[in-house]
Amino acid sequence: MAKAPPVAISLGMIRALTLALAATLGLFQATQAPAQSPDLVQADLRPGWRLADGSHMAALHLRLAPGWKTYWRTPGDAGIPPVFNWSGSRNTAHVDVLWPAPHVFRQSGMRSVGYSRELVLPLRITPSAKGGPIELHTEMDLGICSDICVPQTLRISASLPASGRPDPVIASALASAPFSESEAGVGQVRCTITPDRKGLRLRAEIDMPRAGSTEDAVIESGQPGVWVKEPATHRSGGTLVAETKLRHLEGKPLMVDRSRLRITVLGSDHAVDIKGCNS
Repeated sequence: MAKAPPVAISLGMIRALTLALAATLGLFQATQAPAQSPDLVQADLRPGWRLADGSHMAALHLRLAPGWKTYWRTPGDAGIPPVFNWSGSRNTAHVDVLWPAPHVFRQSGMRSVGYSRELVLPLRITPSAKGGPIELHTEMDLGICSDICVPQTLRISASLPASGRPDPVIASALASAPFSESEAGVGQVRCTITPDRKGLRLRAEIDMPRAGSTEDAVIESGQPGVWVKEPATHRSGGTLVAETKLRHLEGKPLMVDRSRLRITVLGSDHAVDIKGCNS
């Protein structure tokens, strides 16, 4: 596995950053503590609106300092995965994080996957009781990286409005999500899994139109404790081929459920989200 990037602050200092997230009309309450790196990221919570099915659409809006980036749910070998803790929320049965299509970054021969400049991260919140007030409390751990990485912790406390108009900024972020298989014209997805000395090898052959002049694949195992190496990706006519290795982080025997594999193709024109293999 690749070595983690150097950390600019000690672990004892990571928790020192608490950003205040506020919105208009006094609907949102948060606290702010002294920050070690206050200029690297500015964060707001976009309050959003209630949907017809009773769920609520909101979003985190992160603005990054020039030259800095943060990471997607699968950050690549050189990134820091974001972690969310929604405990303490009220009337919140579930929170779905709806990721916009990320970008691929390459530095010092390593690949990372994430966002630069800003990230609007939509949140679809399913309440326990429809129509009631929603209190959202979360703690988000994330990495903000340039030549070095600075772990940050954002803490949010918010009372979400019971109505509200659709937010075009959130709508734009939702529209930038990867295409589904049907939207992108994906055909057969063939996955061949073979053993090797330390785990498994995976070769995925995906019949699909080009997603752009350059294409990268990100493969998620769908299983905890399984590390997936950055795939080698190439084209063979109308088929995209991605090959990688899978390892269990604790060295345990490894079996892969093809139906739980998730392959995201990141192209220069658009991204495609592929769930499971046909064979």
